[in-house]
Amino acid sequence: MTDSTKGAILQRDGRTWAVTTRIPAGIVTPEQLETIAKVGRKYRVPILKITSGQRIVLAGLEPEHVQKLINELGPLAKPETAPCVKFVQACLGTDMCKYGKQDSIGLARAIDDKFKNETFPAKIKIGVSGCPRCCSESHTRDIGIVATPKGWTIFFGGNAGTRPRFGDLVARDLTSHEVVDCTQRLAEYYRSHANPHERTARFMERIGIDTLKSELLTLLPYIPVEKVK
Repeated sequence: MTDSTKGAILQRDGRTWAVTTRIPAGIVTPEQLETIAKVGRKYRVPILKITSGQRIVLAGLEPEHVQKLINELGPLAKPETAPCVKFVQACLGTDMCKYGKQDSIGLARAIDDKFKNETFPAKIKIGVSGCPRCCSESHTRDIGIVATPKGWTIFFGGNAGTRPRFGDLVARDLTSHEVVDCTQRLAEYYRSHANPHERTARFMERIGIDTLKSELLTLLPYIPVEKVK
C-alpha cells in the first residue's frame, strides 16, 4: 500500500481499490448520501455497495483517486489501516419498530463513539438488537447486544464466517451505561490476552468462558456472581 492508497482495500483484480464509509448505527442523512453520490460520480466509481454491516463501500477506484476521494468524504471515510471495530450494527429499536424494547440506535452510537481509532489483535464486529428477534445478528457478532423489556443482554465471542459460533452469554438485564462499560472492558481484556490475528470466537474457544468469568466478569459490580452462568 502506497501513501496514495493508504486506508483503502486492494480489490480482487490486484489493481483497483475500495473505500468504506463510516456510518454509525447505519443512520445516514440526505446530505451524507449526496456527498457519497457526488464523489461516486466525480471519480466514476463503478460499484457502490451497501454492506452487511450497514456501511457503503465504493469499489473499483483507480489508485490516483483514492486519497482524493477519502479527503472529499471527510468524516464519512473510514480508513482501514489496522484491525479495529469494523462496525456497530443496529436495528431500528424503539425509534420506529413496534417490537423495539430498548433504544438500539442510541446505544450503538454511544458504543461506536467509544471505539473510534482503537486497534485490536483482529477485527471486531458489534451488533445491537432492540428486541429478541435479533435483527442485528447479535448472537454471531464478536460483541452482541440484545434488548429485553428488563434491559440488555450481552454476548461475547460470536462469529459467522466459515466456522460459525454463537457468542457466550456474559450478562443479562444491564442498563445502557452498564453495557457500554462492559463492552469496553471485554474489548480491553481481549486486546490484552488474545494472540495476533485471533478473532474473539477463536479466543473464547481457547480460554473458555470460565476463565473470562474468573478474570473479568466477577470483578464487574453490575454482574451478580450468581448470574454469571
